[in-house]
Order: sequence, then C-alpha cells, then structure tokens
Amino acid sequence: MSDTSPIVQRKPSEFAVPAGVFAETVTSVEHYTDRLFRFRITRPPSFRFRSGEFVMIGLPNADKPVYRAYSIASPSWDEEIEFFSIKVPDGPLTEHLQKIQVGDTILMRKKPTGTLVNDALLPGKRVYMFSTGTGIAPFASLIRDPETYEKFNEVILTHTCREVSELRYGQELVKGCLEDPLVGEFANGRLRHYTSITREDYPTRGRITDLMVSGKLFDDLGVPAINPEDDRGMICGSMAMLNDTKEMLEGFGLVEGANNKPATFVVERAFVD
Repeated sequence: MSDTSPIVQRKPSEFAVPAGVFAETVTSVEHYTDRLFRFRITRPPSFRFRSGEFVMIGLPNADKPVYRAYSIASPSWDEEIEFFSIKVPDGPLTEHLQKIQVGDTILMRKKPTGTLVNDALLPGKRVYMFSTGTGIAPFASLIRDPETYEKFNEVILTHTCREVSELRYGQELVKGCLEDPLVGEFANGRLRHYTSITREDYPTRGRITDLMVSGKLFDDLGVPAINPEDDRGMICGSMAMLNDTKEMLEGFGLVEGANNKPATFVVERAFVD
C-alpha cells in the first residue's frame, strides 16, 4: 500500500502562481485500489475544453513544480474538473499527488489539447473507445457528452485491466452515465461497456487485441468485424497497447486522423508518469 500521509503544500498566498496556470482547490478524493484513485477540483470560470482533451497539472510543493499530462475525465459541461490517476511510489508527480486531500491546491495549465476528440473523427455508425487502466479517463469525458451521441449511433467503451478491482471506476462511471438526467436519455440503449481482465479469473479474459483477433469481441457484442464504412476508433492506454491496437485498426482498413485532418481512428500519446 502506498504511503498516504499528507503532503506538505504551500498555501496559494505563499507562492506566486505562474503565468498561464490556474491554482484550483481539490473538492473530492476517492481511492479505488492501492494503484488507482480519482479526484475532482474546482473549475475556473474561464476554462474551456473539448471532451476528451488533456491538460498539464502539478502541485505547489516545489519552487519548480513538476507537471504531467492528465486526461480530463469530466465532460465539457461539468462544473468541476475530474481526473483518474495511477499511484507511482517514486513518480515525480504521483508520489505526492496520491496524498492530496480535500482543500489542497492543484496547479493546472490553462491550455488543454489532445486528439481524442469528436472533431478528429469522421462521422460513423459506431465508435469504439479502446482503453486500458487509467486510459479510460478521456472516454469518461466523452461518454458523458451529448455531442458523442449526436455523431455516433452506438458507443462501445472497452476497458481492459489486470485485476477485477481495477474495473470499478469504469463500472460506476457507466452506471452514473446511464442514470444521468442530462446524458442518460442519449446513452441508454446506445452506450455499451465491454470489460476484460488479464491476470485474474473473469468471464472475459485477455488483451483487447487478442479478443479482436479471435473475433470474441464482435461475437460478444453481436456486431460485425470493424470496417471503415461504419466504424471509428479511439485508443488510450499503455504504449504497447497503443501500438498493437493501432496496427489492428489499420489492418481493418481504418486510417489515423488528427484535429486538422479527421479520419477513422485516433490515438492519444500523452501519458501520466
């Protein structure tokens, strides 16, 4: 278990907030396992972002704070900003970030960016959101955005983790989405959550790429194999998962896109430590 003793934070009055940075307050913290936790912070009134983007965050615990890229897990309409993080005992940022408490300060740079946005994809029948571990974070934002359902008839969120306990964030997320008074009417009957585990007994075992190769993913979902006419893809996870899933989608005939050139799948290559 990681050490969860409080970190030494300087109060906003004790340091000068750098230009281009917001100093926001932690409003809630929830620990899921000894490796995963979620936290929310206040949202600056002037802060605008597209669902699926990431931002650089840090802590006011040093003269030169360490910043890392974190996907924003809350949708663009949310009044707060949510993040889903791993805990790394010796990580330059997460070593300290995992110890935050309500009332602490988070530094957040003002410019969001990222490729996992609806604008980077051409319209299609369905969109697959492929995630492993905390790679589910940008999709936590996208599945709660009505715009996603305006662009796609079916939204398939896949989440692969090592252990069953690591699925809890995504399970609670999808349940909350379906029950949400704003998004639920769009998501019900159209949002599908497909989970798999690699290191424990579970009804669906294996890496998502193996489940695509075997055809089990498509059989379980009752949909045809991925094709460029109907399907779009978004990928977020470990480097190995990104490369393997990207190769799979290209094998199905999909083409990687970007903000300035929308296509049939996109990849996020920004990571937390």
